[in-house]
Amino acid sequence: MKVILTGSIAFDYLMQFPGLFKDHLIAEHLDKVSLSFLVHDMVKQDGGVGPNIAYSLAMLGGKAALFSTAGQDFGDYSRRLEEVGVDTSGVKIIVNKFTASFFATTDRSNAQIATFYTGAMEDSADLPLSEAKYDPDDLVMVSPSDPRTMQRYIREAPELGLRMLFDPGQQIISMDPEVLRDGVKHAHGLFVNEYEFELLQKHTGWTAEEILAIPAFTVVTLGEHGARVVAEGVDCVVPAIDGLMVKDPTGVGDAFRGGFLRGYMADLPLKVCVELGNTAAAYCIQEAGPQCHCYTWDRFVTFFREHFNDEGLLDEID
Repeated sequence: MKVILTGSIAFDYLMQFPGLFKDHLIAEHLDKVSLSFLVHDMVKQDGGVGPNIAYSLAMLGGKAALFSTAGQDFGDYSRRLEEVGVDTSGVKIIVNKFTASFFATTDRSNAQIATFYTGAMEDSADLPLSEAKYDPDDLVMVSPSDPRTMQRYIREAPELGLRMLFDPGQQIISMDPEVLRDGVKHAHGLFVNEYEFELLQKHTGWTAEEILAIPAFTVVTLGEHGARVVAEGVDCVVPAIDGLMVKDPTGVGDAFRGGFLRGYMADLPLKVCVELGNTAAAYCIQEAGPQCHCYTWDRFVTFFREHFNDEGLLDEID
């Protein structure tokens, strides 16, 4: 079994401005604003929801296959993913575009000015899910990308007989309510954070109980409070690992999904899957970037068992 990951592929360009943006804005002339901020450092990080999830899943030995679009600059990024076991053969290269990119400058008060270049991501809407290399028992994860792509895969996944994992994320506000309802109705599993779960209720018009009753399982991540998993006969909150040196929360939810899916693919109890997700998230939050954490399976299990009791189940995973 593998997970086909359809989410965005992107680069993050992060810059720090040593001053304050507000000191350079003239309120009565905002209609004529023309500014350039001098920064002395820039960090370029590999990102995007699909690769972030794939990275953590593959490091744990799970089969992760990217299915999306990237630009002419994806070569080195692709090789780095392949080195940890991610299958990137399903990524279509758009040769006349660059990979989607997020450019953010943050001042010393944490105010931020950012732009997002969609680039090759918008071409994913022209990539039919039928072109993915899939087997009958595979899972396909519909994560944030171009909303047209998400709408297409919500429709195509059940037509192909694929179990769909719905991870609408920040695109909830960009998607038609009927598409969101279809996403939930066709979902084998649903992943949202606490705020997104409230938004999903608002935009679908359904109550929390109505949404939770539809997928085979639903995971609601709760930030520093851990995560809740709901399924038939299961409703529990697993606390997050505390006492960590937090460096950067970017991609922590994606790392959680990678850890959870590794357990789910091994048919482990849902509570243990959440514990695996929390452990992967703990690794990620202690590093500055969504794909900067690193572990072997043995190291991961040792750390896991410092906080959770799997009763030996992890010893059965190949």
